[in-house]
Amino acid sequence: MRPGGPAADAAAPTPARVLEALRLVREGRMFRLARERFPKMPLFPGHPTFEVLSYRTPQGIRAAGDQPWGAPNDACLGYMSELVMGTTHTGAHIDAHAHMTIGDDDRWHGGSARTELGDFGPLTGDATEIPPLWRRGVLYDVPGQRGVTALAAGEAVGADELLAIEAATGVAAGEGDVALVRTGYLSAWPDPDRLAAHKGAGPDISAARLLVERGVVATGSDTETYEVQPAPDRGEPANPQPVHTLLLIERGVYILESLDLEALAAAGVREFLFVALPLAIRGATGSMVDPVAVI
Repeated sequence: MRPGGPAADAAAPTPARVLEALRLVREGRMFRLARERFPKMPLFPGHPTFEVLSYRTPQGIRAAGDQPWGAPNDACLGYMSELVMGTTHTGAHIDAHAHMTIGDDDRWHGGSARTELGDFGPLTGDATEIPPLWRRGVLYDVPGQRGVTALAAGEAVGADELLAIEAATGVAAGEGDVALVRTGYLSAWPDPDRLAAHKGAGPDISAARLLVERGVVATGSDTETYEVQPAPDRGEPANPQPVHTLLLIERGVYILESLDLEALAAAGVREFLFVALPLAIRGATGSMVDPVAVI
């Protein structure tokens, strides 16, 4: 099913929704929601390290006697290029539907590894089906609500807390929106020891159910894994990531992770235009993004 699929079509912005979201921009201020990426940066341990390797340099071209543009080159024109290696889940990113599977048949939202996994990645549910996100965004600043800098490691964010934030701010996520949950994890970036003190905080299954009921198209957090870890209620049969299962696999709600929400929260922003443009890479299970919030 290329390009796109039913889930992508449902998430794609209509002209009316694009114009509606644009009306959220009143001041012209923009907040970048991604930190820089660098070799050996902190990542979820199940992913390969991120690397940037020099491929061509002016000195190397000169030493090899190469003439990329042909002779003559009396001006000594050179260039540099690099090889970037790493998972599409490096830093700020969005999960494609095929990123997570469940059951003996390795099922994902709209597909299965038994029937739709090729030699070069999933044939459906890959990054080519993720639509551009141009949506109303809502920030749930959990540390701000609690009066702390960041949540402690493994602290859960439940539906009651999201509802309390809505009551305090008067802003709530609704149908078609992008809901972002701040835990304060990236306030410790990139110090591994300080990050460890806040690792694993995030939404629990009750928060995920609330957002599903609201009809959000995507939800994200500032953590490496969008959900409290270890999961306090794994259900039966035991599932270490029930939130991912409900959102991404069962309901097709896109998940964003490692978003930098610090400046947005410090500015007291709660509602904004959220823009993220995933790379349409065939066979990829996600895409790095550099999203922005515009007010």
